[in-house]
Amino acid sequence: MKRIFGRTKSLRPLDTHYCSGCGHGVVHRLLAEAIDELNIRGITIGVTPVGCAVVAYDYWDFDCVESAHGRGLAVATAIKRLQPEKVVFTYQGDGDLAAIGTAETIHAANRGENLTVVFINNAVYGMTGGQMAPTTLIGQKSATSPLGRNEKTEGYPLRISELLAQLQGVYSVERTAVDSVYGILKTKNAIKTAFQNQMENKGFSLVEVLSACPTYWDMSAFESLDWIKNKMSKVFPLGRIK
Repeated sequence: MKRIFGRTKSLRPLDTHYCSGCGHGVVHRLLAEAIDELNIRGITIGVTPVGCAVVAYDYWDFDCVESAHGRGLAVATAIKRLQPEKVVFTYQGDGDLAAIGTAETIHAANRGENLTVVFINNAVYGMTGGQMAPTTLIGQKSATSPLGRNEKTEGYPLRISELLAQLQGVYSVERTAVDSVYGILKTKNAIKTAFQNQMENKGFSLVEVLSACPTYWDMSAFESLDWIKNKMSKVFPLGRIK
Protein backbone atom coordinates (compact mmCIF):
# COMPACT_ATOMS: atom_id res chain seq x y z
CA MET A 1 0.00 0.00 0.00
CA LYS A 2 1.32 3.44 -0.94
CA ARG A 3 2.01 5.71 2.00
CA ILE A 4 0.50 9.12 1.44
CA PHE A 5 0.96 10.75 4.85
CA GLY A 6 3.60 10.60 7.56
CA ARG A 7 5.60 12.54 10.10
CA THR A 8 7.49 15.46 8.67
CA LYS A 9 11.27 15.08 8.93
CA SER A 10 11.70 18.28 10.93
CA LEU A 11 9.50 16.93 13.73
CA ARG A 12 10.85 14.35 16.15
CA PRO A 13 8.73 11.27 17.07
CA LEU A 14 7.96 12.28 20.66
CA ASP A 15 4.86 12.26 22.83
CA THR A 16 3.58 15.76 23.52
CA HIS A 17 3.70 17.37 26.95
CA TYR A 18 1.09 19.98 26.04
CA CYS A 19 -2.38 19.98 27.58
CA SER A 20 -5.28 18.49 25.65
CA GLY A 21 -6.56 21.03 23.14
CA CYS A 22 -3.48 23.27 23.28
CA GLY A 23 -2.58 24.81 19.93
CA HIS A 24 1.19 24.70 20.37
CA GLY A 25 1.55 21.17 19.03
CA VAL A 26 -0.43 22.05 15.90
CA VAL A 27 1.72 25.09 15.17
CA HIS A 28 4.90 23.09 15.86
CA ARG A 29 3.80 20.69 13.13
CA LEU A 30 2.93 23.49 10.69
CA LEU A 31 6.34 25.10 11.18
CA ALA A 32 8.09 21.79 10.56
CA GLU A 33 6.03 21.13 7.42
CA ALA A 34 6.77 24.59 6.03
CA ILE A 35 10.50 24.16 6.66
CA ASP A 36 10.56 20.77 4.95
CA GLU A 37 8.54 21.96 1.97
CA LEU A 38 10.89 24.90 1.49
CA ASN A 39 13.88 22.54 1.87
CA ILE A 40 15.56 24.81 4.44
CA ARG A 41 15.92 22.38 7.34
CA GLY A 42 19.72 22.43 7.15
CA ILE A 43 19.96 26.23 7.34
CA THR A 44 17.15 27.00 9.78
CA ILE A 45 17.75 28.22 13.34
CA GLY A 46 14.80 28.57 15.70
CA VAL A 47 14.85 30.76 18.80
CA THR A 48 12.58 29.27 21.46
CA PRO A 49 10.90 31.22 24.27
CA VAL A 50 10.24 31.04 27.96
CA GLY A 51 6.68 29.84 28.45
CA CYS A 52 4.71 26.69 27.66
CA ALA A 53 6.81 26.22 24.50
CA VAL A 54 10.10 26.51 26.38
CA VAL A 55 11.02 22.98 25.24
CA ALA A 56 9.92 23.39 21.63
CA TYR A 57 13.47 22.43 20.64
CA ASP A 58 12.73 18.91 21.91
CA TYR A 59 10.16 18.47 19.16
CA TRP A 60 11.94 20.16 16.25
CA ASP A 61 14.73 18.32 14.48
CA PHE A 62 16.76 21.33 13.41
CA ASP A 63 19.03 23.82 15.16
CA CYS A 64 17.48 25.85 17.98
CA VAL A 65 18.70 28.34 20.56
CA GLU A 66 17.04 29.06 23.92
CA SER A 67 16.66 32.73 24.81
CA ALA A 68 15.96 34.50 28.06
CA HIS A 69 12.36 35.56 28.62
CA GLY A 70 11.41 38.26 26.13
CA ARG A 71 14.83 38.43 24.50
CA GLY A 72 14.09 36.19 21.53
CA LEU A 73 14.35 38.89 18.89
CA ALA A 74 17.58 40.26 20.37
CA VAL A 75 19.10 36.77 20.13
CA ALA A 76 17.67 36.22 16.65
CA THR A 77 19.06 39.56 15.48
CA ALA A 78 22.55 38.59 16.59
CA ILE A 79 22.35 35.18 14.89
CA LYS A 80 21.03 36.60 11.62
CA ARG A 81 23.63 39.36 11.47
CA LEU A 82 26.46 36.93 12.17
CA GLN A 83 25.10 34.27 9.80
CA PRO A 84 22.94 36.08 7.21
CA GLU A 85 22.72 32.97 5.05
CA LYS A 86 20.69 31.19 7.76
CA VAL A 87 16.90 31.28 8.01
CA VAL A 88 16.19 32.49 11.55
CA PHE A 89 12.84 32.58 13.31
CA THR A 90 11.50 33.24 16.78
CA TYR A 91 8.60 31.33 18.32
CA GLN A 92 7.07 33.44 21.11
CA GLY A 93 3.98 33.69 23.27
CA ASP A 94 2.03 36.79 24.25
CA GLY A 95 3.84 37.21 27.58
CA ASP A 96 7.24 36.68 25.98
CA LEU A 97 6.75 38.88 22.91
CA ALA A 98 4.16 41.44 24.03
CA ALA A 99 5.02 41.96 27.72
CA ILE A 100 8.56 41.44 28.97
CA GLY A 101 9.87 41.46 25.39
CA THR A 102 7.94 44.50 24.10
CA ALA A 103 11.07 46.62 23.68
CA GLU A 104 12.99 43.91 21.81
CA THR A 105 9.97 43.27 19.59
CA ILE A 106 9.30 46.89 18.65
CA HIS A 107 12.91 47.83 17.98
CA ALA A 108 13.76 44.70 15.96
CA ALA A 109 10.65 45.35 13.88
CA ASN A 110 11.45 49.05 13.51
CA ARG A 111 14.96 48.22 12.33
CA GLY A 112 13.47 45.93 9.70
CA GLU A 113 15.53 42.93 10.78
CA ASN A 114 15.25 40.21 8.15
CA LEU A 115 13.57 37.71 10.48
CA THR A 116 10.46 35.56 10.74
CA VAL A 117 8.35 35.72 13.92
CA VAL A 118 5.67 33.23 14.91
CA PHE A 119 3.63 34.80 17.70
CA ILE A 120 1.29 32.52 19.66
CA ASN A 121 -1.56 34.49 21.24
CA ASN A 122 -3.64 32.49 23.73
CA ALA A 123 -4.60 35.52 25.83
CA VAL A 124 -3.15 34.17 29.07
CA TYR A 125 0.11 33.21 30.80
CA GLY A 126 0.07 29.43 30.50
CA MET A 127 3.25 28.10 32.06
CA THR A 128 3.19 30.20 35.24
CA GLY A 129 -0.40 29.62 36.34
CA GLY A 130 -2.93 31.40 34.16
CA GLN A 131 -2.23 35.05 35.00
CA MET A 132 -3.56 37.93 32.93
CA ALA A 133 -1.53 38.63 29.78
CA PRO A 134 -1.28 41.79 27.65
CA THR A 135 -3.71 40.13 25.24
CA THR A 136 -6.30 38.99 27.83
CA LEU A 137 -9.77 40.10 26.72
CA ILE A 138 -11.96 42.58 28.59
CA GLY A 139 -14.03 40.58 31.06
CA GLN A 140 -11.86 37.48 30.72
CA LYS A 141 -11.06 35.87 34.05
CA SER A 142 -7.55 34.86 35.00
CA ALA A 143 -5.53 34.12 38.13
CA THR A 144 -4.75 37.84 38.49
CA SER A 145 -8.08 39.14 37.18
CA PRO A 146 -10.55 36.80 38.94
CA LEU A 147 -13.47 39.16 38.30
CA GLY A 148 -12.50 39.62 34.67
CA ARG A 149 -10.14 42.11 33.05
CA ASN A 150 -11.27 45.68 33.66
CA GLU A 151 -10.13 48.29 31.15
CA LYS A 152 -10.22 51.02 33.80
CA THR A 153 -7.59 49.33 35.95
CA GLU A 154 -5.77 46.87 33.65
CA GLY A 155 -6.13 48.62 30.31
CA TYR A 156 -7.16 47.13 26.98
CA PRO A 157 -5.90 44.02 25.17
CA LEU A 158 -2.71 44.86 23.28
CA ARG A 159 -3.10 44.44 19.53
CA ILE A 160 0.58 43.92 18.86
CA SER A 161 0.15 43.09 15.18
CA GLU A 162 -1.66 46.35 14.44
CA LEU A 163 1.00 48.27 16.37
CA LEU A 164 3.89 46.65 14.49
CA ALA A 165 2.18 47.07 11.12
CA GLN A 166 2.57 50.86 11.47
CA LEU A 167 6.36 50.64 11.59
CA GLN A 168 8.25 51.35 8.38
CA GLY A 169 10.69 48.51 8.98
CA VAL A 170 7.99 45.85 8.99
CA TYR A 171 7.36 44.09 5.69
CA SER A 172 4.53 41.68 6.51
CA VAL A 173 2.03 41.06 9.33
CA GLU A 174 -0.75 38.46 9.26
CA ARG A 175 -3.09 37.08 11.91
CA THR A 176 -4.52 33.57 11.70
CA ALA A 177 -6.13 31.06 14.06
CA VAL A 178 -5.83 27.30 14.59
CA ASP A 179 -9.51 26.89 15.42
CA SER A 180 -10.53 24.90 12.34
CA VAL A 181 -9.14 22.98 9.38
CA TYR A 182 -9.41 26.11 7.27
CA GLY A 183 -7.64 28.14 9.93
CA ILE A 184 -4.85 25.58 10.23
CA LEU A 185 -4.27 25.64 6.47
CA LYS A 186 -4.24 29.45 6.46
CA THR A 187 -1.73 29.43 9.31
CA LYS A 188 0.62 27.09 7.49
CA ASN A 189 0.46 29.22 4.36
CA ALA A 190 1.15 32.39 6.38
CA ILE A 191 4.18 30.82 8.10
CA LYS A 192 5.53 29.53 4.81
CA THR A 193 5.13 32.98 3.24
CA ALA A 194 6.91 34.60 6.19
CA PHE A 195 9.86 32.26 5.65
CA GLN A 196 9.89 33.03 1.93
CA ASN A 197 9.94 36.75 2.71
CA GLN A 198 13.11 36.25 4.73
CA MET A 199 14.69 34.11 2.03
CA GLU A 200 14.01 36.94 -0.42
CA ASN A 201 15.51 39.51 1.99
CA LYS A 202 12.27 41.45 2.28
CA GLY A 203 12.64 42.15 5.99
CA PHE A 204 10.63 41.64 9.17
CA SER A 205 7.62 39.31 8.92
CA LEU A 206 5.28 38.34 11.76
CA VAL A 207 2.51 35.76 11.90
CA GLU A 208 0.21 36.03 14.92
CA VAL A 209 -1.66 32.79 15.65
CA LEU A 210 -4.75 32.76 17.87
CA SER A 211 -4.39 29.54 19.84
CA ALA A 212 -6.40 27.75 22.53
CA CYS A 213 -5.51 27.30 26.20
CA PRO A 214 -8.39 25.13 27.49
CA THR A 215 -6.69 24.59 30.87
CA TYR A 216 -6.59 28.23 31.92
CA TRP A 217 -9.66 29.28 29.97
CA ASP A 218 -11.48 26.65 32.05
CA MET A 219 -13.10 25.17 28.94
CA SER A 220 -13.18 21.92 27.05
CA ALA A 221 -11.04 21.68 23.91
CA PHE A 222 -14.13 22.05 21.72
CA GLU A 223 -15.43 25.04 23.70
CA SER A 224 -12.07 26.76 23.39
CA LEU A 225 -12.17 26.53 19.59
CA ASP A 226 -15.61 28.17 19.59
CA TRP A 227 -14.30 30.86 21.94
CA ILE A 228 -11.52 31.72 19.49
CA LYS A 229 -14.04 32.03 16.68
CA ASN A 230 -16.83 33.85 18.51
CA LYS A 231 -14.93 35.95 21.07
CA MET A 232 -11.21 36.19 20.51
CA SER A 233 -11.24 36.84 16.76
CA LYS A 234 -13.66 39.72 17.31
CA VAL A 235 -11.00 41.50 19.38
CA PHE A 236 -8.14 40.28 17.18
CA PRO A 237 -9.53 40.23 13.62
CA LEU A 238 -8.03 37.62 11.31
CA GLY A 239 -6.35 38.38 8.01
CA ARG A 240 -3.45 40.14 6.36
CA ILE A 241 -2.72 43.37 8.23
CA LYS A 242 0.28 44.46 6.19
